[in-house]
Amino acid sequence: MKCSPPIFTISIVMQCLLLRPFAAAFSTHKFLSTSSKALRDGRSKFLFKKQFPSLSSSLASKTKLAMTAATQEELEPFKNNNNIDDQVLSCISGNGEIKVTACTIRNLVNDVMIQQTLTATPADALARSMACGLLISNGMQAEQTFQLTMACDGPIRNIVSIADGAGQVKGYVGNPGLGDMPISEAIGKGTVQVVKMHPDWPTPYNGVTAIEHGDVDRDVGIYLADSEQRPCALAAASKHTGILCTAAGGYLVEQLPGCTTETSAQVEENLSKLVTIDGTTTLPAGILLNAGTPLDICGTVLEGLDMKPLQQIFPKLVCGCSEERLFRAIRLLPRADVDDIIKNEEKVEARCDFCGKVYTMGPDEVAKKFEESTGDPSLDKDFKE
Repeated sequence: MKCSPPIFTISIVMQCLLLRPFAAAFSTHKFLSTSSKALRDGRSKFLFKKQFPSLSSSLASKTKLAMTAATQEELEPFKNNNNIDDQVLSCISGNGEIKVTACTIRNLVNDVMIQQTLTATPADALARSMACGLLISNGMQAEQTFQLTMACDGPIRNIVSIADGAGQVKGYVGNPGLGDMPISEAIGKGTVQVVKMHPDWPTPYNGVTAIEHGDVDRDVGIYLADSEQRPCALAAASKHTGILCTAAGGYLVEQLPGCTTETSAQVEENLSKLVTIDGTTTLPAGILLNAGTPLDICGTVLEGLDMKPLQQIFPKLVCGCSEERLFRAIRLLPRADVDDIIKNEEKVEARCDFCGKVYTMGPDEVAKKFEESTGDPSLDKDFKE
């Protein structure tokens, strides 16, 4: 939908409201140059090697976990044959040293492709971003959010996703109709920008690293290693046939406090087996495409380590847009600009980048809402939606 410049301004302001309080976390777009050393790949190994302090033998004997592997009966509720449902599953090793989270989100990706009229390359980029967000936010409090932005100079322009601890996710790309090309060319250079927020926090946590690969998941893995010093292995990818997503998902393998070098080595060996099973360059989409499930992925990574399921959630697309947010965006503009829009267009119109919904207000409705408006439109605390 084409918009006159003032209406386009409303869309931008509304987008900022949907991203609040994240939009102010980064005020510049100066791209960091990547290192000249060899590019790092954290899909099948831990990029950050954390040295956990060793325990004394007496203390270790008292604190060592010794969970037995889950039985087939215990695993039954977590099976998701042929990935019929979107699912985020987390499991832990019997010794409590490794946590694995795996997800499949094919249905979710198909829904967002329809909402935003995405072609294959932008859909793949957004699928990877949303999968990373769901994996990393798993285990957070339900109201805590994780925003991932690939601020890049490639033709895709940018990639934004927001996930929370309850498994709700949304996202968009700057160029939804981009033609087929390698994802690294679509993204180009730029920065990985992360914002974590909780309603009770006075300020958000934010971090930034340079884009090295341009394929989302490996760059996010590098962010976790460099910015948060987390010993993780991360992979996310999707497969598409025309306008249909046939597989999408990923996994996150995390070392927990007290993880030994022996356990770490065992997990990296298991990850190499996972790469072989997948047999593609888009790990783990090959496994998911061949009916492998998150439980299968977790089982392979934790082979020999007595896997126990922790929890499963069923992710869903949730957008926070509303007519109220549109009017808040209008109120943030000078009243003269609003009057010009109504005079020239005879309406105020904006489209949500996250879900594609179009909102329209006529002159009389805008005037009435201005008369009834209260509170500061720039402050979330003045509005309960």
